[in-house]
Amino acid sequence: MITNYTVIHKLPGRTRLRVHSENRPVEIESFFRIVPCVKSAYYTVETQSVLIYHSAEISWEQIVEMIKARLSKFPFENHNQDLAQAKKNLFHIILGSGVVILDILFSTSRISKMGLSNFRQFSSIAALFSSVDIFKNGFQSLIKDHRVNADTLTSSAILASILKGTPKSALVITIMSNISDLLSSYSMNRTQNYVRNMLQLNVSYVWKISESGAEVKVPLQEIQQGDEIAVFIGEKIPVDGIVIDGAGSIDESSITGEYIPNEVIRNSHVYAGSILKDGHLKIKVEKIGEDTTVKKIVHMIEEAQNKKAPIQTISDRISEKLVPVSFLMAGLVYVFTKDWNRVLNMLVIDYVCGLKLSTVTAISSAIGKAAQKGILIKGGEVIESLSKTNTLILDKTGTITEGKPVVEKIIAFYGNSEEDVIRYAASAEEHSSHPIAEGILKKVKEMNVEVPEHDHSQMETVIGRGIHAVVNEKHVHVGNLMFMNDANVDVSPLSTYEYDVQSDNNFVYVSYDYQLIGMISIYDQVRNGMKRTVDQLRRQGIGEIIMLTGDKEHAAQTIAEELHLDSYQAELMPEEKAHCIKTYKQRNNTVMMVGDGINDAPSLAHADIGLTMGAKRTDIAMEASNIIITSDDPLAISDTIRLSHQTMKTIKQNFVVTIVVNTSAILLGSLGVISPIIGAALHNGATILVVLNGAKILFWGEHKSGSEIRYHSRNSRSATYNYSSIRR
Repeated sequence: MITNYTVIHKLPGRTRLRVHSENRPVEIESFFRIVPCVKSAYYTVETQSVLIYHSAEISWEQIVEMIKARLSKFPFENHNQDLAQAKKNLFHIILGSGVVILDILFSTSRISKMGLSNFRQFSSIAALFSSVDIFKNGFQSLIKDHRVNADTLTSSAILASILKGTPKSALVITIMSNISDLLSSYSMNRTQNYVRNMLQLNVSYVWKISESGAEVKVPLQEIQQGDEIAVFIGEKIPVDGIVIDGAGSIDESSITGEYIPNEVIRNSHVYAGSILKDGHLKIKVEKIGEDTTVKKIVHMIEEAQNKKAPIQTISDRISEKLVPVSFLMAGLVYVFTKDWNRVLNMLVIDYVCGLKLSTVTAISSAIGKAAQKGILIKGGEVIESLSKTNTLILDKTGTITEGKPVVEKIIAFYGNSEEDVIRYAASAEEHSSHPIAEGILKKVKEMNVEVPEHDHSQMETVIGRGIHAVVNEKHVHVGNLMFMNDANVDVSPLSTYEYDVQSDNNFVYVSYDYQLIGMISIYDQVRNGMKRTVDQLRRQGIGEIIMLTGDKEHAAQTIAEELHLDSYQAELMPEEKAHCIKTYKQRNNTVMMVGDGINDAPSLAHADIGLTMGAKRTDIAMEASNIIITSDDPLAISDTIRLSHQTMKTIKQNFVVTIVVNTSAILLGSLGVISPIIGAALHNGATILVVLNGAKILFWGEHKSGSEIRYHSRNSRSATYNYSSIRR
């Protein structure tokens, strides 16, 4: 039995298969939709994959068995479709070119009329043979789908040339069409393979650490979650995991786009696809196979190919509607001129290839280029929306700031010591993933303070407020001042520390048995490059840049002034941030929200474009986001917007070139100024040009850095900044 598919992704109710088939997408989709329990199936030509939606009660294994049963009755051919088609196109180009050269030589020689006639019959057969695929696609569309397409036009032109007795014209049309198809396919495959190869693991064996401590070489498939493996210099890390021993320098460029090696030590997280440049690591396996970050990146990129940008839909509709117009023009030209050369010009020139292929190539290249830089864009519609963004909303902690809070000062009340304050704070925050918790836990470790266990059954986290825990049978509250007030904590000692409360730092308040025992001063540094990012965003047309934060007013105002933000809102709960985004959207703004993925999911989901950045992003935030930046570099935000502008500019350029060149060729052809051969050359040349123009996005250089970028002074900008909070 032929197995012509591979399971590449699976979720409850959804399975994606890699399928290689020469069948048309509609036939492939029909094949899978007939499988029992399958609700729908969508085939993507660019990724050669089919996304199957099925009953959630049915497992992916059961779906695969049903597909096997159907394949046993109706098998598809299994071969490398792209390579076979490329070879076929190349053969037809060589054959057609050879026959055309011979035709020219015979026409200028003293060959007899009968010999020349016989050769032209051979030329006609060669033209028909070289255009079999064109005829097949053209007439299948006409007969099965009851509509004409670009291949229907080309088929008509080839037949008309042969019937007219000019097989050389038919051959040239065929050659041009095959060259256009070959180069277009090459550009598309180059884009897809670029991303695929960049994220390929290519690891077959790993060094598993046995219970005795010995390192045993085993197949990667035998590794399970919880196993321990060893990685040596030059090897690629095959799993997501945590370093349990050793230290090293790893290249994470395939994931983050950053080529500067990252130093890892004990308890550092590492990701599949990274390369160990120096050192030796022992890693505890946390995620393997399809669950690794690198595999999720691949699936996200492939999913993105399914999502067309509105401009793609428009180009598809326009190009399809213009095909019947070409037939109508051919008929009118024949009625008024009776000149077959002019008629052929109407048939060999169309807008379909240039409009459709150039757009999809540009979008695919942009997604590939972004992935190279550690930026995952979930579809063409995201790129188009991103190019229209005029309002940017930034979360503060972990986005504007580094998300690595440092404890600067501990203030104790009621005779408690600094050790008491940090001890109870660390006990409550022990299992929290919030950045402030990490700062507290790091400080308690530095102070070498013993941390008591809390009662895990009575833990309560109030998002945007704090944590309540029970320690030593006493209630402990750790959070902001609102949280203390809500819990009826006695905060009277704060009256003697008014200056500290008004400082730029954030304070975490700690209570024990409803008495405020102290507060912890936390400082989180603004990310390096954030000011430069804001400047670049303004030059890219972002009219309003706003900060939303749950932090206190004074700390928020200081950062807003430092970065020259237009406005800010402080002391917000996550749901209040989402409400703010709705308000900005109601003003007919295209709003992009940027967060680090911690408590950001509602805001990211409500924005027109949600962007998650940084290594601490959560799975929920990744699902809610349209764009994921895997690095912590804020300049990637401006890079993403710049890429969207470049992509849309390229698409519009391609539209203009396609329409101007083809319209000019149609006008010249209808007037008899150019021959069908020249018309075909102009049409296919324009198609090749715009496809290559779209593909060049993949190879555009990086933004200039350092002193190479010249900044406008603040005085040169006409924008005004409002540092006070916006009134809702």
